Amino acid sequence: MMSSARAAWEYFILLLGFMLLGILCFLWGVVSLALIVVLPAPAARKVGRLSAMWVFRLHLGVMEALGAWRLDIRALDALKETGPLIVAPNHPCLLDAVLIVSRLPNAVCVMKRALLGNFLLGPAARLAGYLRNDSLLRLVTSAGHELGRGAQLLLFPEGTRTVGEPIGPFTAAVGAISRQSGAPVQAVIIETNAPFLAKGQPVLARPHLPLTYRIRLGKRFDPPTDVRAFTRELERYFTHELSTRVMPMALSDPQPRSVEDSQRLRG
Repeated sequence: MMSSARAAWEYFILLLGFMLLGILCFLWGVVSLALIVVLPAPAARKVGRLSAMWVFRLHLGVMEALGAWRLDIRALDALKETGPLIVAPNHPCLLDAVLIVSRLPNAVCVMKRALLGNFLLGPAARLAGYLRNDSLLRLVTSAGHELGRGAQLLLFPEGTRTVGEPIGPFTAAVGAISRQSGAPVQAVIIETNAPFLAKGQPVLARPHLPLTYRIRLGKRFDPPTDVRAFTRELERYFTHELSTRVMPMALSDPQPRSVEDSQRLRG
């Protein structure tokens, strides 16, 4: 009985989270449509990026208060004043960009063309000056312009959510942009205790709450001269970091609250 009630509560919390994020994105999308028209481009980018940070931070804070997850992501705050930078995290789930943008006031995301045309995300993304990932050559050019303005580029080296363990194959995009722009690459390690919203996982698959997410800063790499060699080095670095580190007990699964949880933790 307790197990069924807990499952129902966890499904409700997750559904509430999806609804809350959708409502926040819709409302800010409506406002963004008007601001795109009236604001000059520099002001639009600043307002759009700050607003994205606070919208995502609000969503994460509400869900954390409801017990959906526990977060340790303040390590990202050290990047706020570091200037132009390519922020290169691993990509275990769909929440990764939300987690990172919620702490960086001048973050620029790279998005698929289809997402930029989506009404929930498109207007706010265009206001913030987010970049379209339709070709590497255009991305290198547009990313270089944003980095030249002092922005911090969020770019996942895998190009998609992680497939395989502990990391998927890397693309050359991070190295190519770093070489062309002269911006260093900051490795960011995301650790979680569950495959919620991971590649291949059903969106409505119920995880055991609270989920835990920890973000820590890894090595900062200088711009490369050899993109292929750099890409291999970066992939080896992430493979080592994710294979040898374990989430601390404070962020591991909580103590069992039911027979089902006890069996899961033992098994």
